[in-house]
Amino acid sequence: MLSLLAAAFFFVGIHLFIAGTRARDAIVARIGEQGFLGAFSLASLVGIVWLCLAYSNATPAALYAEVPALRWLVLALVFIAFQFVVIGLTTPSPTATGGGNKLAEGLPATGILRITRHPFLWGVALWALAHVIQNGEAAALVLFGSVLFLALVGPYSIDAKRLRKFGVEWEQFTRVTSNVPFGAIATGRNELRLGELGWWRPLVASVLFGIALGVHGWLFGVSPLPL
Repeated sequence: MLSLLAAAFFFVGIHLFIAGTRARDAIVARIGEQGFLGAFSLASLVGIVWLCLAYSNATPAALYAEVPALRWLVLALVFIAFQFVVIGLTTPSPTATGGGNKLAEGLPATGILRITRHPFLWGVALWALAHVIQNGEAAALVLFGSVLFLALVGPYSIDAKRLRKFGVEWEQFTRVTSNVPFGAIATGRNELRLGELGWWRPLVASVLFGIALGVHGWLFGVSPLPL
């Protein structure tokens, strides 16, 4: 468990204290943007591998029992998570690495960005939340809880980084978008246009969700189906 906790602190720490902070700016000034991205990607990979290995070797310790009635809720959360992740990754966005040029376009907040400017991270957050609900075991809580925490605080780090880099253009983008899903739509700063998502993005997300359901039991020894 100590190794898992250390891995969680490392993985969360490099994102929380480096990725979107002025420490990142200082490192970029010394080794360049590409050098930083390469080093940070390597550190993130090390963190993920460390987390997975430490989790697989952790001694099981139950904290709370699974509630079978919540399986349908968990399944729904994961389905929505797949939609946010796939649609988010396939939609050009100013929040993505190298996507700052989108800010200069007339309508940078289209498609899934009308719902949230951080769709990928919200997808990860919903996926992690579903696994926290479903897994009442200490190691699982550390693993999925750290991912959930990082996915929830990550948008604030990205927003701060983009504001420092793009200034007024970023402020204009945030005025018509929201971090919390549907926030900008609920306050009248944007409107929902499902047609902009395209038919193929939700379809791909649904297919991948189905594949994940099919192989989950084989890969992890536990069926996610509420049957």
